[in-house]
Amino acid sequence: MHPAPSVILFTSLSGLGFGLLFWLGLGFPDVTGWTAFAFFAIAYLLAVGGLLASTFHLGHPERAIKAFTQWKTSWLSREGWASVIALIVMALFGAGLVFANTRWPVLGLVGAVISLTAVFTTSMIYAQLKTIPRWNMPLTPVMFLSFSLAGGALLAGQTMPAIVLLLVAGMVQIAYWAKGDGALAGSRSTLATATGLGTIGTVRAFEPPHTGTNYLLREFTHVVGRKHSAKLRVISLVLMVVVPVALLLMPFNHLLAGGAVVSHLTGVFASRWLFFAEAEHVVGYYYGKR
Repeated sequence: MHPAPSVILFTSLSGLGFGLLFWLGLGFPDVTGWTAFAFFAIAYLLAVGGLLASTFHLGHPERAIKAFTQWKTSWLSREGWASVIALIVMALFGAGLVFANTRWPVLGLVGAVISLTAVFTTSMIYAQLKTIPRWNMPLTPVMFLSFSLAGGALLAGQTMPAIVLLLVAGMVQIAYWAKGDGALAGSRSTLATATGLGTIGTVRAFEPPHTGTNYLLREFTHVVGRKHSAKLRVISLVLMVVVPVALLLMPFNHLLAGGAVVSHLTGVFASRWLFFAEAEHVVGYYYGKR
């Protein structure tokens, strides 16, 4: 698929923001007053900034509010509700910490759970799509959640949990790539199934369906070269996992911690670019792009 910058920013930043809210809801770090305000400000800038970035990919952003009415059938709608509820609950929890130096553990726990739920609903927007086999598997939500938990722990200054979770996220990422590379072939989609003509004989493309481009070709038939993909995978893993873990294992100082966060976020951006760029929509068979 076409890796639009808006959805890359959305899925990367919002995941980190809600991941940090998760840790804050559990009381890590144990902060109050203006220190707590700083942590919550970072979390909200990431979460809300990511959500706002997602609207730039919509043809009619002014209609986004209508998505909230489809919560029974749409993961996009569920994501909207989960995100809003999480932000409201965590705002109340944060207000107690900042303005009253008071921690409400039950409210924090509820907010933490809903924050992770928001990340899960985001992942299910993609995992539900049978037309994109690389996404349509359980490892997709596992990957989103592992990234969120690891990035959140890193931003929350939880060194040992961050190291463990970063390593877990790296292993999940590798497993996702390994499983995803064979997903399209395993779906048994072909030009014959794409056209519905397989029952009458061997199907081959004589000419393209049309001479010009269209929305499907622009959005769903993006192809990444194998060498380019392999290099980006290595870069992503090194920046997202190896460099942050190495920096966290050194004696702590704020400069190294900041470098670990920047490196991790850069690696997440590269991973998320590949998440979209490598996703093969089965409609590509119809256009002879697979």
